Amino acid sequence: MRSIDIRAAFTAALLGGGLLLAQPASATIVQVQTVLGDFQVNLFDKTTPQTVANFLAYVNANAYTNNVVHRSEPGFVIQAGGFSYPGTLPLLAVPTNASVANEPVYSNVRGTIAMAKIASNPNSATNQWFISLADNSANLDAQNGGFTVFGQVTGNGMAIIDAIAALNRFTMSGGFTSLPLRNYTSADATAGTPPNDNNLVLIRSVIVLDSNPDSAASLSPARNTLISAPPAGGGGGVGDSSGGGGSVGLAGLLALGLLALARKSFTRPARG
Repeated sequence: MRSIDIRAAFTAALLGGGLLLAQPASATIVQVQTVLGDFQVNLFDKTTPQTVANFLAYVNANAYTNNVVHRSEPGFVIQAGGFSYPGTLPLLAVPTNASVANEPVYSNVRGTIAMAKIASNPNSATNQWFISLADNSANLDAQNGGFTVFGQVTGNGMAIIDAIAALNRFTMSGGFTSLPLRNYTSADATAGTPPNDNNLVLIRSVIVLDSNPDSAASLSPARNTLISAPPAGGGGGVGDSSGGGGSVGLAGLLALGLLALARKSFTRPARG
């Protein structure tokens, strides 16, 4: 197993102190490099500038290096951003900056990336994000003030996302589910074998490919037309599951996959 990247740990510490908040949004296309392949995301700098700047502050701080896709709900979303794998368990909670103001301009349709946040708190997004596997507009566009879509997966990138969503998810002690694992069997789970870097869905890095803020001009993302409607009831929203720095045990990580309705026990997008 790998040792902790000292530089990544240092930059994450700076991030936790809020020292990188002033970094400008300097890219509209990023590449997310995962163990199952790479995909590109075109960010909407012009229409969701605060959210893009927030996301890029974490990117620039290497906060998404060896990040874990900690939640997979087939036909709904995959979620990441909150936890890193330092080479051994326990996982580490990625330190968070101050939350960012909600910018619910676009609709949560398939292939969009949006910020997770705390239930009943529209302006609570920090480092966690999710990608919609289906058209979630009827459920998420009006829920909790609307979930801020700040980019979309382009090219054949959804093939990678769908491959992640197709992985088996496992129930471990405490009844936790939703953690997608590779090369891991029911027998492993029954034996209590802890997952490692050969099993976790890791994001190796997120890098900037194109710094042109006009690169999204050719895209036609669907607008959120439901934001004036009352918040959807039942369940929570896609939530920020980090709640600050520190380490998280495997059971705690899996619990986050269920995402409850408070910062300490992470919120999730509720199905309609």
